[in-house]
Amino acid sequence: MPAEDRPALPPVRLPAEDELAREALAAPLLGHALALARWIGPGVPVAADGLPSGGRVREAAARLGLASGPGGPEADTASPEVVDAWCFAVNAGLIDIPDAAGETGDETASPGEALARLEEGKPADVLAAWREGLDGVLADAAAAALDETAEPGDPGDGEPDEFAGDGGLSWERGDAAEALSLLDSALGTLYFFTASHEEIAAGGSVPLPVLATAVLVPEGPEQLTEHDVDEVAALSALLDEQFQVLAGTGLVAYEPGDGALDGGADVLPADDDALGAFGRVRLTALGRYGVRERMRESGIEAPLVGDLRHAEPCELLTALLGQPESTAREEAGLWLEGQDPLAAARRLLDAARGTDEAAPGRRLGCQLALSLLDERAEPAVREVLADRELGGLARVWLAERGARNVPAPSEDTVFWLTIDTIAAQLNAGRDRDDDELRELLTGLTSQHSGFLERAWRSDHPATSAVLEAIGRLHPDRQVAKEARKAAFKARSQG
Repeated sequence: MPAEDRPALPPVRLPAEDELAREALAAPLLGHALALARWIGPGVPVAADGLPSGGRVREAAARLGLASGPGGPEADTASPEVVDAWCFAVNAGLIDIPDAAGETGDETASPGEALARLEEGKPADVLAAWREGLDGVLADAAAAALDETAEPGDPGDGEPDEFAGDGGLSWERGDAAEALSLLDSALGTLYFFTASHEEIAAGGSVPLPVLATAVLVPEGPEQLTEHDVDEVAALSALLDEQFQVLAGTGLVAYEPGDGALDGGADVLPADDDALGAFGRVRLTALGRYGVRERMRESGIEAPLVGDLRHAEPCELLTALLGQPESTAREEAGLWLEGQDPLAAARRLLDAARGTDEAAPGRRLGCQLALSLLDERAEPAVREVLADRELGGLARVWLAERGARNVPAPSEDTVFWLTIDTIAAQLNAGRDRDDDELRELLTGLTSQHSGFLERAWRSDHPATSAVLEAIGRLHPDRQVAKEARKAAFKARSQG
């Protein structure tokens, strides 16, 4: 999806630079490219196509432990694996080919400057070479989409074209840059999934139709038209080809499906179980690093866990809203490190105050951050028991720790805290796709008779918005109607 349409990215976790470098060196393409660069010694002759000539292709294949190309072991033709490794080495700067090689066909390829840097083993140099090679693979994979007959490594002719597979993919392609933008959108969406969902961040994979739908129809699969379904099927088929190529870079881990990705609407699964027949993809840790760097180069903010370690309390609490719980807890824990618990609690509570639209989210973040503090923070929490905005969350914190002498909350406090909590969820956009919020709102009205009649009288600034959300999301039409009436009363009261 375009950068301007993509929600703000939650922070991701990345391993240390040296671990990322080890992952890059373990990726097949960089490993093969490095072996070729070491093999050529002082240099090897190259043909007009930029590949080794004079019988050296067979030597290159043997060096990599790969099969010979078409024609058998005696033919001096390169297999796709040798071509891919050679091109990666050239793009990464591990092998240098003179500009005139393609014109004369009698030039010599020699070790590139990047090889000497990689031999020194500095992680930053390894990652820099990997990224250069990756850029070439991404461009080649995107260019192949312009021409169904193009092979990886074939740059195409750059003429306007249109990819139209059997699924009917109908996006017009003016040049390879547009195709690369589409591939980057798919990778950016996969990155967003990884940052937003704990199960994916922990190693879960995404079925291709789910990813393709998110790229093409960001408003959600329930909005798919018949034309959209055909587009999703075609993009799934295209991504299947591209991810199989990208897997060699270490960017993604890809599990191909059963190959039935070219049948248009008929191939899309009707339920989650059927998604198992489709290819599934996930970003590796190295992939998270690579996609993040590409996004940052495009001006997209892509934070890391720990970036808020020294942030102001208000900035921290605002940022925690919408993050997966484990990420938010880790972020808050890093912020609290080294601080006096009592002083930190007072700073957090002070930042949580306010009647602005973002204030409920700050208070929800404050609850999470306070949950990481021990009894040393208790004096600061007791200081706000009488506070209109903070008294509710203070009682929750004390009750969870079995504290004594905690005054019972008034009815007004209970309703104020309830509405404040729901308002925070709404501000995070969770009313669009979160069944848990729908269940919470349904439970409030079913377990507490008279909830709507009492709730509209609350003077919380978000009362009408919360009641309107119940009117939108509640499955019982009568309750939804009553919620809308209550929202009207709240607006009139306001």
